Amino acid sequence: MSKLLAYFTRPSNILFALALVGIALLFTRHATLGRRLLAGSVIAMAIAGVLPLGSLLLAPLENRFPAWDSAGTSPAGIIVLGGAIEPEVSAARNVVALGGSAERMTEIAELARRFPDARIVFSGGNASMFGGPREADFAVRLWESFGIARARILIERDSRTTAENAWLTKALVQPKPGERWLLVTSSYHMPRAVGAFRRAGFEVEPFPVDWVSTGEPHMPGLPRSIAGGLNAIDTVSHEWAGLLAYWLAGRTSELFPAPAKSGACDGVRAADGCRR
Repeated sequence: MSKLLAYFTRPSNILFALALVGIALLFTRHATLGRRLLAGSVIAMAIAGVLPLGSLLLAPLENRFPAWDSAGTSPAGIIVLGGAIEPEVSAARNVVALGGSAERMTEIAELARRFPDARIVFSGGNASMFGGPREADFAVRLWESFGIARARILIERDSRTTAENAWLTKALVQPKPGERWLLVTSSYHMPRAVGAFRRAGFEVEPFPVDWVSTGEPHMPGLPRSIAGGLNAIDTVSHEWAGLLAYWLAGRTSELFPAPAKSGACDGVRAADGCRR
């Protein structure tokens, strides 16, 4: 249901639907309303596609968690969230087809080399509304091609949402107190992912990748294309709406999760109801 709702609440889909309604109304007695709907939706799509609104709204999400601090003991494990592999294309072409979040998958090659004793975990099934091939099956194939031993790799292949990533991964790895676990996902997705893991009672250390915005305070450059601008708006609206939806549903520890502070409500106490 959440995937279906996300599809129909994407700004680009909404604006396109309004444009179609406007066109249909042109041939009725509500032609004036149709012209207004059509003109308004086209203008809105142009504004969203041409101006760097997506980058401006992505920056707070991407800047929420800094680059990982490697000081201290080596991590016991590294968790990579799904979303980077195109499972249908991979199955049809018999390859590992990566999408726009490829860094989630490729960063692991360096991390596995730096921390040879760390377990490598992939969490992700098929997020499609209709199911199908699962990302996890192709993740193993890709990582083995990087030279990572199969014995180090654990897969969780049933999750379809970020919340399920957290709960099912925790059940799979059974983290022990004092262990360090890295969480690798796109920087703009990290706040919601960390909140979900904290709610599950699994303390993780964010390792953000796949940066989109520069993070600088000045005005970002214009999108390279209208389609790219609309895609950025869709991405950022999905994340901000996801944070709110997770908060309302009790799937996250905080409305806008931030780096843990001493004495704060972190992952190990999330199960105690520390929701604020």
